[in-house]
Amino acid sequence: MLKTAVLAASLLALGSAAQAQDKPLYGVLMKTLANPFWGAMEQGVKAGAEAAGVEYYLQAVESDQAAEPQLNTCNTMLERKPAVMITAAINSTILLPCLKRANEMNIPVVDLDNNLDPAVTKDAGVNIAFHIGSDNMAAGAQGAEYLVSKVGKDAKGPVLVIEGLSGNITGKKRADGFANKLKELAPGLEVVASLPGDWDRGKAANITNDILTKHPDLVAIFAANDGMALGAVETVFAAGKGEQVTIIGVDGNSDAVKSIKEGRLTASVAQLPYLVGKQAVENVKKVVEGGKVDQVVFVPTLVLTKQVIEDGKEPMLEFVK
Repeated sequence: MLKTAVLAASLLALGSAAQAQDKPLYGVLMKTLANPFWGAMEQGVKAGAEAAGVEYYLQAVESDQAAEPQLNTCNTMLERKPAVMITAAINSTILLPCLKRANEMNIPVVDLDNNLDPAVTKDAGVNIAFHIGSDNMAAGAQGAEYLVSKVGKDAKGPVLVIEGLSGNITGKKRADGFANKLKELAPGLEVVASLPGDWDRGKAANITNDILTKHPDLVAIFAANDGMALGAVETVFAAGKGEQVTIIGVDGNSDAVKSIKEGRLTASVAQLPYLVGKQAVENVKKVVEGGKVDQVVFVPTLVLTKQVIEDGKEPMLEFVK
């Protein structure tokens, strides 16, 4: 009976493999599924694969700081010789050896969520089929524009910027975009600290506590992702300054939406990761079939506030997962 069961399982596995061979197999490497942002992007990848009629296998590491494990995972994925590699690198350099190997195997590489610096990949001799994600400089600028629309262009006072992981181009662009636009629109609002929060909620909470101690009149906080923004929210409300400090995150993930609805997080520049994942798969199919795709594909962003969510009139809300 046991032998029969094993034989049946083996035949089932062979049948599944044969079915998978009927369609191109795409490799998708994300940072971590522990973050709702990447969970929403996974939903988009699934929808895109169904629409494109392709199979995919997805891998992720335990956290968005696990750089070496991500490189190991990338190399392991290449052993299956996927038709493409769609990768969301933890930083601008960690995956370069793996991606160069993919190039040598004639496997197109896609930069998912704009985590790779084109200048760095060029210097490393790595060819990227296309980069897709939000315009991170523009997302940061949108955060500044929203802040100024709320407090006024003549507002004065200290502002805190919480960056992402040190060396990560995504967080740097968001922080720079915010700071540059804020200086242009409201020079009286001064960025008194711009510190790496390493995408970590607890670290962001501690940074906020330190800056609030030094600057009790803090006007606003811009965090390069929602997890860190929510850490800042905890500290600000614990200090009894929830009405004083405007807090803006980036991503528009489910936890952020919940906090905005509760009147705690002020706003989030939603990146629509579902749409990023979906369009990544749909566009890479064109590449595989010999078509052309822009070198950089920007997916729009949306400033989510309590009013925007409650009004429900914004068409892009359907992509907020």
